[in-house]
Amino acid sequence: MITSQKHVGSQSISFPNPPSIASSACVVGKKEGDGPLRDSFDYINDDAYFGEKTWEKAESTMQKMTLNKALEKAALPLSAVEFIFAGDLLNQCIGSAFSLRDMNIPFFGLYGACSTMAESLALAAMTIDGGFADCTAAITSSHFCSAERQFRFPLEYGGQRTPTAQWTVTGSGAVILTSDGPGPYIKHVTCGKIVDQGIKDANNMGAAMTPAAYSTLSAHFNDLALKPSDYDLIVTGDLGMLGAGILVDFFRNDGIDLSHNYNDCGLMIYSREEQDVHAGGSGCGCSASVLSGYLLDGMRQGRWKNILFAATGALLSPTSTQQGESIPCICSAVSISTTK
Repeated sequence: MITSQKHVGSQSISFPNPPSIASSACVVGKKEGDGPLRDSFDYINDDAYFGEKTWEKAESTMQKMTLNKALEKAALPLSAVEFIFAGDLLNQCIGSAFSLRDMNIPFFGLYGACSTMAESLALAAMTIDGGFADCTAAITSSHFCSAERQFRFPLEYGGQRTPTAQWTVTGSGAVILTSDGPGPYIKHVTCGKIVDQGIKDANNMGAAMTPAAYSTLSAHFNDLALKPSDYDLIVTGDLGMLGAGILVDFFRNDGIDLSHNYNDCGLMIYSREEQDVHAGGSGCGCSASVLSGYLLDGMRQGRWKNILFAATGALLSPTSTQQGESIPCICSAVSISTTK
């Protein structure tokens, strides 16, 4: 029997030759540009339509802009990308498929809801470490208006938002990975399992996704014999105010204080005091744009040496919600370090 040398513990993967993050880029909308991370975004577009006729086309255009910017920053041509891993929140991942349909790149379309950035990074890194490619790309996006139309109500309806609701980020993040380079590097991945605790409130994603985040983070620490203090920053995305508090409580019950080096992308991207986002940000583009801008820039600037990026996703659909189903959730974790 062949035994894997890279599969560690129950859910984790360790890379003997950690892929290097050659570049990253993020493009966001006006509301995100008005938030506290405005200086970390590569481009802020004040037009929600991005020059297009529909919000769905706007999302595809935004994603294409992000990929092109990441390639420009890496000084690589489009032809250098051997595989691209991409996803979004729209039905059949049309945001990604339509953005990439003319680029002539081998394409893996992914759906992990708001966890898609971590999922795409994990698979892109595994492809390089496995020797299947020297250059891959991971990209995700979300758009407030297209997500509202699909998952909730058309904006014209003027529906009231509950206090636990989160604001879908209009944003996109892209990361270019290479087999060699100065880093930062992807060292480990912990693949999530689907966790469903029976929560049915589609307006309370934080509470629904937190058990998945707790499950994956616990597996990561156990599989790799690590502890939270081994990281300068542990960041989830996107549990928001309610979910982030619950996660800290979960670990406190285990005798672990997560509060010293923990944050959530949904709390970082907006100012809850100055912007009306209720419990915080959400969407594929939330953790993607925070990672691709603020977090990776901070690592390159020496602010952090080791980050654990754990993106969470709610695997529901409007149909499942209308049928009274509970919300299955997942969390994928990616360990990023400035040292190889």
